[in-house]
Amino acid sequence: MLSMLRGSGDFVARHDLDRLPESCAVTVGPATSAQLAELVAIAQREIPGVNASEAELAQFLRDDPESIFAFRRGGSVLGGIAFLYLNCRGHDALLLDQIDLKNPEREFLARPGEEVAAMYVWALAGYGRAVVGLGNVKEYLTKPRFVSADYFAQPSTIAGRDLLIALGFRPIPSFQPDLWCYRRSWNRLSSNVPASNIPARSYADARH
Repeated sequence: MLSMLRGSGDFVARHDLDRLPESCAVTVGPATSAQLAELVAIAQREIPGVNASEAELAQFLRDDPESIFAFRRGGSVLGGIAFLYLNCRGHDALLLDQIDLKNPEREFLARPGEEVAAMYVWALAGYGRAVVGLGNVKEYLTKPRFVSADYFAQPSTIAGRDLLIALGFRPIPSFQPDLWCYRRSWNRLSSNVPASNIPARSYADARH
């Protein structure tokens, strides 16, 4: 459910995700329940076919208070980003297309405070200067709980795909359709994304 943040083109074209600077122009932090209605409204405007409800986002926050971030300037919510924090089983299920990303089973998700194996960008939408908040999110996700996990995403628009490219994401071979990965700079031990613990099988019929 990745959508381009409106007004982001000039900014992200110059920055790899790990090199995005923090910004004081936008305040970024874990979302509160009071912000969810605004975040849902933005997502419904910006992401084609999105049907996430305020109740669903509230459940995400109850399950993991660090899973949704809000971008704010002054008293206005400019946008937000939501993650699925996957454990090792969830990471494998993502690559094998064995997880319902709209309603993931709890067995695939890291518990609050548990080390995360992979971070899936579940939704990203906003407008105006919201994009500069990505650097603040990146910095937050260098905490020990998240530091070993790479980012994964599936673009839902051409603009969203352009954003992934600008940030350094690359499409990877997987059974999950159109899956893109951003390897953290400290995880780049080779030029190829490892296949994690995927059982040995041919990728001949894998989708990209």
